[in-house]
Amino acid sequence: MRATQLYAPTLRESPAEAELISHKLMFRAGFIRKAAGGIYSYLPLGWRTIKKIMQIIREEMDAKGGQEIMMPIVQPAELWKESGRWSVYGDEMMRLKDRHGREFALGPTHEEMITSLIRDEVRSYKQLPLLLYQMQNKYRDEIRPRFGLMRSREFIMKDLYSFDKDVDGMNNSYEKMYDAYSRIFTRCGLKFRAVEADNGAIGGGHSHEFTVLAPSGESSIAYCEKCDYAASDEKAELKLICADAEELKPLEKVSTPNCHTIEAVKNYLNVPIEKTIKAVAFMDDEERLIVAFVRGDHEVNEIKVMNAVEGTNHLYMADEKLIAAANSCAGFMSPIGIGNAIIIVDQTVMEMYNAVAGANEVDAHFINVTPRRDFDAKKIIVKDIRMVQEGDPCPHCGEPLKMTRGIEVGQVFTLGKKYSETLNAKFLDEDGLEKFFEMGCYGIGVGRTMAAAIEQNNDKDGIIWNKAIAPFEVVVVPVNAKDDKQLNLAEEIYNELKTAGVDVLLDDRKERAGVKFKDCDLIGYPLRVTISPKTLDSGNVEIKIRRSGEFMNFARGECISKILELLKTL
Repeated sequence: MRATQLYAPTLRESPAEAELISHKLMFRAGFIRKAAGGIYSYLPLGWRTIKKIMQIIREEMDAKGGQEIMMPIVQPAELWKESGRWSVYGDEMMRLKDRHGREFALGPTHEEMITSLIRDEVRSYKQLPLLLYQMQNKYRDEIRPRFGLMRSREFIMKDLYSFDKDVDGMNNSYEKMYDAYSRIFTRCGLKFRAVEADNGAIGGGHSHEFTVLAPSGESSIAYCEKCDYAASDEKAELKLICADAEELKPLEKVSTPNCHTIEAVKNYLNVPIEKTIKAVAFMDDEERLIVAFVRGDHEVNEIKVMNAVEGTNHLYMADEKLIAAANSCAGFMSPIGIGNAIIIVDQTVMEMYNAVAGANEVDAHFINVTPRRDFDAKKIIVKDIRMVQEGDPCPHCGEPLKMTRGIEVGQVFTLGKKYSETLNAKFLDEDGLEKFFEMGCYGIGVGRTMAAAIEQNNDKDGIIWNKAIAPFEVVVVPVNAKDDKQLNLAEEIYNELKTAGVDVLLDDRKERAGVKFKDCDLIGYPLRVTISPKTLDSGNVEIKIRRSGEFMNFARGECISKILELLKTL
């Protein structure tokens, strides 16, 4: 490819709405252009990188026995209603009607579609296992699309679905995909961790997120340096914290004027924050009041709360009328004496002695609260519902956990019979008995992977690509393309690299050298080969390694072999 034929409109300024470095650099380097909020066009450079990521994914999926298919983007509402997710998925689902008034959705995911396909075609255990995947656009109506490709309304996803005859087979498929994902992100040159995660709206059993480590990441990750434990903050298991036993004091109600917050209560009563009990009130789609209680220095994990309450798929902050109807008031809530509410108490709270909690009336708190004595065990749910914090003990080895941030680029799930039972997808086993398929699903955000690679690999001058997913591996730059001798030598090297199988670009534009060099660094080609008047005089070819900024000079006769050697290291 020649730069004079390449559509690559680079810019010196970033779009005003761009916050993340990947969004800024993809726009400036001519990889994407915005069509609408959360909807982007991929330009040639961006699409070349996307295709390389997709090729790596295909190779690893196929190596594990995956077969590529393509399912419809437009999905009939009947399937989603049959699975029960038409209402559960919420406002993120883009819905439409055809001219006959029949309801459809633009697919945010394809569990229903693939299960419907298999239930109508696969009858026997002899046809299993099956690993079927596709790469196509998905649609989710994000309430606030932002961060470029990180949170968009239209995006490219690879989704694979496994069908097995039993749990052992499902777990084997899961392990295959876990290994394949590790290979994919390693080949893309990413630093990542596979972390235990919540299944969310997908449902099912256990799950891992593949998370690229980056300070700009939306995900918060807890990990242990002493063992291999890692989990998202939504999923992290937490060990029970037991307070030292104390002599029990009688429960007492005291006045706490204007003490609506834990900080105010702590200061007014002059007690350690670890001696206070915090309440957070939620409501669900059925307008049930759900009140979560954690220790005053801890935070409530909404995902854990939602998972603890059967039939709850969304949580919202409770309104004052709902709280008042439970004979309580915001800022002074407690399990002691509260009315009609679902009460969830963190397991650590139950181990406290002589603590402070609300009294369910304005300007009043209870002191000397010992939950095991004072909370009605029949009216509460005791669960781990708090957010992990740095320094919490690792649930596997007990060492202090560390916290970091990351970008989720892929997730693997075991689904079990969640969809096969709901959609009545069965097969005949060895004994001729009908059984439901054991399923798994495995997704990779292709555009997010490209954006995450940039977040992890950039400097003040632009992108730094790993060779495997760079739009071009090498760029050959004649300093002055108007000089026939420079251009002819650049052409020779360009053609020799092409013959050697290198993905190479010839920057034959008649631009100033400084402009071309800036573009090379901005776009992030791993190697830059420069042909200058010095090259013509000395016979030496200058090579710049983008990642290190190192310059090397090689004789013309050996420059091709040296470039090939360097590419192996990038």
